[in-house]
Amino acid sequence: MKFVEPSNYTGNKAWDALDVAEIEGATVRLHWTDQPYKWHQNDGDEVFVVLNGKVKMFYRSRGVEQHQIMKPGDIFHAGNGDEHVAHPLGEARVLVIEKKGSI
Repeated sequence: MKFVEPSNYTGNKAWDALDVAEIEGATVRLHWTDQPYKWHQNDGDEVFVVLNGKVKMFYRSRGVEQHQIMKPGDIFHAGNGDEHVAHPLGEARVLVIEKKGSI
């Protein structure tokens, strides 16, 4: 068993992660960041949950770049091949569930 208090986790660098669990080929990871990620497309589904802080999630829909501000409790689902990038607005902690080895 494991209890995790997200507010107590801080990585050594942006997007460091604490592995929480691996469930049938999917990883559950707590990420800490204060810097943007990079544009990417996953090779499977991704669920992204803001635990604290705010994140400006950029995504492309039909070739058009859009964004949405995410606050604690908000959930973003990216399907296989969906282009997206997360930009924290200050410090943020997020829970990411995705296929093991995904970007």
